[in-house]
Amino acid sequence: MHSPHDPYVRVRGAREHNLKNVRVDIPRDTLTVFTGVSGSGKSSLAFGTIYAEAQRRYFESVAPYARRLIHQVGAPAVGEITGLPPAVSLEQRRSAPGARSSVGTVTTLSNSLRLLFSRAGDYPPGAERLDSDSFSPNTAVGACPECHGLGRIHRTDEALLVPDPSLSIREGAIAAWPGAWQGKNLRDVLDALGHDVDRPWRELDPKDREWILFTDEQPVVTVHPVREAGRIQRPYQGTYMSARRYVLHTFADTKSRALRAKAERFLTSAPCPVCGGSRLRPEAMAVTFAGRTIAELAGLPLSALAEVLSGAGAGGEETARGVLTADLLARIGTVTELGLGYLSLDRTAPTLSSGELQRLRLATQLRSGLFGVVYVLDEPSAGLHPADTEALLGVLGRLKEAGNSVFVVEHQMDVVRRADWLVDVGPLAGEHGGRVLHSGPPEGLARVPESATRRFLFEEGPAPVREPRVPTGWIRLSGVERHNVRGVDAAFPLRVFTAVTGVSGSGKSTLVGQVLAGVLADRQAGEEATGAGERFCASVTGLEAVDRLVQVDQKPIGRTPRSNLATYTGLFDAVRKLFAGTDAARERGYTAGRFSFNVSGGRCETCQGEGFVSVELLFLPSTYAPCPDCHGARYNPRTLNVTLNGLTIAQVLELTVESAASFFAGTPAAERALTTLLDVGLGYLRLGQPATELSGGEAQRIKLAAELQRTRRGHTLYLLDEPTTGLHPADVEVLMRQLHSLVDAGGTVVVVEHDMAVVAGADHVIDLGPEGGDRGGRIVAAGTPAEVAREAGSRTAPYLAKALRH
Repeated sequence: MHSPHDPYVRVRGAREHNLKNVRVDIPRDTLTVFTGVSGSGKSSLAFGTIYAEAQRRYFESVAPYARRLIHQVGAPAVGEITGLPPAVSLEQRRSAPGARSSVGTVTTLSNSLRLLFSRAGDYPPGAERLDSDSFSPNTAVGACPECHGLGRIHRTDEALLVPDPSLSIREGAIAAWPGAWQGKNLRDVLDALGHDVDRPWRELDPKDREWILFTDEQPVVTVHPVREAGRIQRPYQGTYMSARRYVLHTFADTKSRALRAKAERFLTSAPCPVCGGSRLRPEAMAVTFAGRTIAELAGLPLSALAEVLSGAGAGGEETARGVLTADLLARIGTVTELGLGYLSLDRTAPTLSSGELQRLRLATQLRSGLFGVVYVLDEPSAGLHPADTEALLGVLGRLKEAGNSVFVVEHQMDVVRRADWLVDVGPLAGEHGGRVLHSGPPEGLARVPESATRRFLFEEGPAPVREPRVPTGWIRLSGVERHNVRGVDAAFPLRVFTAVTGVSGSGKSTLVGQVLAGVLADRQAGEEATGAGERFCASVTGLEAVDRLVQVDQKPIGRTPRSNLATYTGLFDAVRKLFAGTDAARERGYTAGRFSFNVSGGRCETCQGEGFVSVELLFLPSTYAPCPDCHGARYNPRTLNVTLNGLTIAQVLELTVESAASFFAGTPAAERALTTLLDVGLGYLRLGQPATELSGGEAQRIKLAAELQRTRRGHTLYLLDEPTTGLHPADVEVLMRQLHSLVDAGGTVVVVEHDMAVVAGADHVIDLGPEGGDRGGRIVAAGTPAEVAREAGSRTAPYLAKALRH
């Protein structure tokens, strides 16, 4: 029996995911780092076991309603955990925040600023004092009635929707309409409504043209499709939607970037004429503080906002003005300390990286004043330049000094070296991991030869020297104007590996992910290259040398448990055909469709083939629980009676990529997908692992694997945004071999990257800065890694020089 004052969190018999009956003691009131290769089990121990058990105990302590949910959500597979305080989880959530979410709402700084304007703002003579909600564009009392608090209005007109009026509707005059079946359906509905779809558009009655494009009516009519050879098409009820309604609906609601981009081409966007883009009602905009409106202050970088507030907060600590200003300054201070002073309060959350979002939530926790809790953090250094990591370590240190335990899952060796305690899990991924190799001070890892972390922590042996490749040409962008990148001339070399570096907010993702990608995407879509050039830069040269653009980002491969790596890579199609070809399936008349969990027939209808049901939690985010009927198998019992080499379709989905590679050896259709997944270091993932469980780095590598399967045609340019996020240094080596092989095969690779080991191995480096936000956006240095490492004005140079020495 452990003492109630036991200073250790003691875990006994942890079996979550791949953990092998783990037993480990971790001291409280320390900065403890969990390391190990991707898939080794470190997150299963930190989040899946320790945090999950703390959450379960919280449920046990509250209302019976919440306790009932424990049985649905499930408890972690662990014998017992003693000495566990309450826990706060700061994971890098992968779900995309809404468009109304911003830096101000995430940090609650907007609440404080609104309160300042409400209580201490300068009102016009005779104006009634407003409550704080009146200063929010997200409330009915505050939002501008014209744009509903969005700040911009989107409009369209006939010239945009019908670019060629000589065409008939059947010939595709309404360019804004969707293609394939949906477009044909709208055409057939119009035909059934009595409109002439075969006359040239310009010859139609203007009143009819107006109605077809702009009506808000949605009439329903019976459509009798034209019979096609060999196909029987039955009449159906079709609903009409005008071109404007379709475009606005698609632009507002679609999750597809491609569909949203297409809809945007048929819209003009302008600041709202009523509020001028401020998103607020006139009475709120009439109130000022330090001579500025709330919209003007919310648009300033936080570092500049702090300067304005410091100068205007006079009046003594005892006044409302003084108290509220001091509180705001203290809150802003923790955000700027984490290297995020370049962000403004009105910066929308979807434009932030997952690392920026997590650090904003970390800053909020630092002000919460909690003590005696365990903070469990998921790679807080993700997306951080080495220069910003020092500030992060300072914040983690202050959380610990306030009387908390800080448990961090981390791959950045500079953070690992500063830990008080190190838990190294491994030695490899999946079934070859799940053991604690070392639990103790970091220096003790030197005595554990099987650890994959040891080599990188103690920097054993110099990195191999590689001669930089010579470019075969250049893409040159001149006069780039986008966000904080202003008037920049940038040159990207072809058929080499380029790393784009710089501190957070310096403009890397803008230059690569928006400008370069935008220019190439427009050209790939068949438009003139100047289409993007007019928006982003003055002129572009060198595009003709590139045949294809592949942009591999960290967005989820799906938003529900229905999406997984098997469906995304096309592997599942091959697997279903194999099951349909078994004797048992043929006897029953089962086709490949029977083995899909996305259509009725073979799937479990209780969970609609998801394997999970969504559980709504009062006052907490909803969560997923295993289906009570199929228990996560996704299929009904009759489908599970069919086996392939002794395994059901559900058991095949439970296989790891590595196990599946052995199981499907000799089946070319499956082998190709599995080999590429192994090549990018994802052998530990399960084939049916839901997209909701994948990190951004894992999603990006699945996309890369799907791309590697394709036969490469022509010169391809690959753009990747921080591909090493979430990767152990040993996994980074595997990934870099794949990316360099793309260059060796004749491609061009451009990565936005903070990992100096990757940058040191590049052929060309473009360093932006010198700082973030308004003090960034310039190219500080460009050249080979050795040349950039010697640049005096670069924040990256000293860290790159150190990496080159190792």
